This record gives sequence, C-alpha cells and structure tokens, in this order.
Amino acid sequence: MSEVQKPKGPVKAVIFDMDGLLLDTEGIYTEVTDTIAKRYGKTFDWAVKQHSIGRGSQDFAEYVISALELPMSPEEFLTVRQPMLDERFPHAVPMRGAEALVRHLAEHNIPIAVGTSSSLHYFHAKTSNHRAWFELFKDVVTADHAEVTAAKPAPDIFLAAARHLGVDPKDCIVFEDSPFGVTAAKTAGMYAVAVPDSHMPIEQYAHADLILGSLTEFPLEDWGLPGFSR
Repeated sequence: MSEVQKPKGPVKAVIFDMDGLLLDTEGIYTEVTDTIAKRYGKTFDWAVKQHSIGRGSQDFAEYVISALELPMSPEEFLTVRQPMLDERFPHAVPMRGAEALVRHLAEHNIPIAVGTSSSLHYFHAKTSNHRAWFELFKDVVTADHAEVTAAKPAPDIFLAAARHLGVDPKDCIVFEDSPFGVTAAKTAGMYAVAVPDSHMPIEQYAHADLILGSLTEFPLEDWGLPGFSR
C-alpha cells in the first residue's frame, strides 16, 4: 500500500513517533488493556481500540474507561496496568524498516528525533533492548517532557522536538501511525507521513502528505533526503 501524493520539501529533519511506528508495542497495549477489561466482563476490541491509538496515557485511560464503562478511575487504571506493561515492553520488536531507516538517516547526518506520547519511564522500558539504534536519535521528546503541556493531537511534542533539533517546523517531516499524530504534525506546520495499522480506515489519514504500507516504502530522494545505496 503506497498512496503517493506530490512530494514536497526538501526536508532538513525527521521526527518519528514510536509506538506502532518504530516499535511494535500496540499489541502489548491491546493485550494488557483487554486483560483489565475482562476483569469486569468487558472486551477491548478493535471498535474501541481504533479510536485510542496515539492518545496520551491520561486521555487513553479516560477514553477506555468511558467507552467500556469500567468501574475505576483513570488513576486506578494506570496504576493497575503499569507493572503489566513494564513486564512486556522490553520484548517489543522493531517495525519493518524502522531500524534501517533510522541508521541510514543518522549515517548521513540528518537530524532525527523521537516524538512520543509515551512517558519517559515507558520510553526506557520499550527501548531497553534496542539502545544501540535509539542512541542515534539526537533528541527524544516524551509526553511528560517539561516543554509539553498537551499530548497529541496537540502539536507540543513535535514543536519541542523541532526546537531541540534547531530546525524550522516547516522543514521537518514526521512519521506517524495514528490519525491523532498526523493531526499533531500538521498543526505544528510539518509534513506528515502516515504508516497506518492495516486495520485502520484509510480515510482517517486524508490529512497526511503521504500514506505508506511500511517505512521501507518511503521515497527518500523525492523529499530531498539521501537515498539508500543500490
């Protein structure tokens, strides 16, 4: 799947979302959330999940509790799920093409950053077995960063990443898997490339500049970035 629209740019910096884009963590979130839901006779299925992807933790908890009518507060939900996530996150594997693209951009001195709705705590848990290539990022901005007042779809995370990279937002391109993330990137004045979950309705990404099936499909040279050696 590659829906190619007219290339823009050239871009000077690249910002990556993490969950479902760099690392395959969405299945972990689903498993843990469904485990909690089943304690109350509920099911966290795709009908609910598709509207939760890309939300910050507090927003996610509030949405799931409301949608599934769980008899608990967001704080209770987050407290219950933390040890379950801590146990599973270190086993998250890279998404297809993620490590290769990150290494390629770093080798060509393209400024790269992570802009994630995760907390710094969970960022470290998820990347604990991938430190070698995550250390290539010039900066990491998490949802609990001091400069972030609102999580996606607000643009705060991406604007902070651009500031840290020293690049104007209009010269940045963002890779995202969620509609909320694409909205955040576009609100920040950046280009947005969507790499959606295959189950997501494609029309939710109409505001993206480019839609891909995986990071392996990204046409680097069309956006003024160095291509892979042939």
